[in-house]
Amino acid sequence: MAAASSTKAVMAALVGNGLIAVTKFGAATFTGSSAMLSEAVHSVVDTGNQGLLLFGIKRSARPADRAHPFGYGMEVYFWAFVVAILLFSVGAGVSLYEGVEKVRHPEPVTSPFVNYIVLGAAMAFEAVAWYIAFQEFQKSRGDRTILQAVRRSKDPALITVLFEDSAAMAGLVVAFAGIGLGQWLDLPILDGVASIAIGLILAVVAAFLAYECKGLLIGESADPDVVAGVERIAAAHGGVERINETLTMHLGPEDVLLNLSLDFKDGLSSEEVERAISDLEARIKATHPAVKRVFVEAQAWHRHRPAKA
Repeated sequence: MAAASSTKAVMAALVGNGLIAVTKFGAATFTGSSAMLSEAVHSVVDTGNQGLLLFGIKRSARPADRAHPFGYGMEVYFWAFVVAILLFSVGAGVSLYEGVEKVRHPEPVTSPFVNYIVLGAAMAFEAVAWYIAFQEFQKSRGDRTILQAVRRSKDPALITVLFEDSAAMAGLVVAFAGIGLGQWLDLPILDGVASIAIGLILAVVAAFLAYECKGLLIGESADPDVVAGVERIAAAHGGVERINETLTMHLGPEDVLLNLSLDFKDGLSSEEVERAISDLEARIKATHPAVKRVFVEAQAWHRHRPAKA
């Protein structure tokens, strides 16, 4: 299932975006700003997306059953992918359409100061939600760079919220600049240009999120540090002669499937091999709590190589 940190970040973003969406729609209706309408649609899409992520997190927490013996952890990956598609098709699509229409038929924004007040309040709400998501992200980042941590993360809910909130902050800055410059230079077309820019930002973020979710949906291995730790435990065991192969796959953000092919030392009885396997499983799970299922295959090295080939 997804980590508790993901749920906290998603809930904060859901509440913040819901409040922001209502405020933006009111301002867009009052002033006629295309950029503000794009931002309002963006906030509605984000709110719906967070609802889908919460739904995915809840669904992924269901226990394993006969139909799904490895559980439902990967369901959160599916809903995160759906979120990326919605962000691209609805969020980016509506923003681009509104922007193009405003560029073709520019109209002055009435009462622009209403937009400034709303955008300022939205920035404050969005900053709080972004800060909560970033703090939760920092807890799992360790000593990696931000890019490394994002690429290695197996928690799409947290990454989706972080990038959605980042795109929202960027969109607010663009909307503020478009409305402000349009008023200052008396160029209402800049309001439409800002809407197009917001649409492009959303499209890029959506494409990145879809790419990351795709990797998780088709099966990604565990973090290299986890794999290395598992192999150190196996290699240090007195009954193991050689590690033939280590295979891992994430079935959820905190649910790793591990398959170990080991060449045990000659002369061990079947009971000693069974004890060694039980001992290894206990040590691995104690050291790496995310590893929920361990399958150990006992096979001589010289027999494993042709079988693998």
